[in-house]
Amino acid sequence: MGKNDRTVYQRQDGKWVHKHNTSGVVSGPYDTQEAAWNAARAQIQRDGGGELTIMGRDGKIVNKDTIAPARDPYPPKG
Repeated sequence: MGKNDRTVYQRQDGKWVHKHNTSGVVSGPYDTQEAAWNAARAQIQRDGGGELTIMGRDGKIVNKDTIAPARDPYPPKG
């Protein structure tokens, strides 16, 4: 886990937020998952890159993305 990693998830009130994984600082709220994703992605880019984890409504991971200039620890083969 890197110092700029963030997670997007839905709160109990239905709003979407993104959280800095190491400090726990929450940003938002946003009306849509996409809006929270875009804001988190922009924040990670400003901070120098990292991992973005997207959680679904059920709380399970639906997507993970490496934001440049960070390097993907598990790049696709081929």
